[in-house]
Amino acid sequence: MDTKELLKKVRKIEIKTRRLSDHIFGGEYHSTFKGRGMTFSEVRAYQFGDDVRSIDWNVTARYNEPFVKVFEEERELTMMLVVDISGSKLFGTQDQFKDEIITEIAATLAFSATQNNDKIGLILFSDEIELYIPPKKGRSHVLRLIRELIEFEPKSKKTDVAMALKFLSNVMKKKAIVFVLSDFIAEDYKQTLKIAAKRHDITGIRVYDRHEEHIPNLGMVQMEDEETGELVLINTASKKVREDYSNYYKENVNYYKESFTKSGAGVIDCRVDESYVKKLLGYFKRRN
Repeated sequence: MDTKELLKKVRKIEIKTRRLSDHIFGGEYHSTFKGRGMTFSEVRAYQFGDDVRSIDWNVTARYNEPFVKVFEEERELTMMLVVDISGSKLFGTQDQFKDEIITEIAATLAFSATQNNDKIGLILFSDEIELYIPPKKGRSHVLRLIRELIEFEPKSKKTDVAMALKFLSNVMKKKAIVFVLSDFIAEDYKQTLKIAAKRHDITGIRVYDRHEEHIPNLGMVQMEDEETGELVLINTASKKVREDYSNYYKENVNYYKESFTKSGAGVIDCRVDESYVKKLLGYFKRRN
């Protein structure tokens, strides 16, 4: 992809996702994800109805009239986007591939965080950490993240969610809002997730295509595993083959939901032909 085409694509995503974050998600994001607590702001004269417990007795004694302490929410937070860029992200049979939807969701979340003056960082992973961009503020930083999401070419096509979560725990010592975006066709990350979720506010966003759920009866078909690159002949006419695949897929989905729920993390399921806007809004409203 040449520079001109890349910038055009980045701009298109910015216009779409920024409008969403400005008009829909900004307030929902702010009320869903709270700051670290209340911090002292100023002292002002006591007004009828103020809580007497907030009276600043030192200032009151000095001026011989009541003054109260005013506190405000300590808002600044850090959002980390942990994005799976393994081979399976390229699957898509509708209007968009999974990776395109993932990019739009990540951009919408990033612009919502920017509205609240929060920092945003990015981890791109396969079965290794492909790219880490430390958290920073501002529009230009978000545009850089979008560029990386669009054009970054992973070295590996495999997936290791546990490794990505371990890396997150190592680089983020303070509490962060974390969104893990993947299709979660992966195993053995439950324990690592449990540890990470004790420190961070984590949400898994599973992006998938409905045609992944079942294999249709097409007779003998040569298929390529997106993650291993291996070519295999599959007899899709076999009912057992189709059932085994469906069961394998369901096991991965159930493992994802159970792992995140039992760890106290949030879950969002987003099919590529559904509105991710409705899914995100519904999730934010449920959490408020």
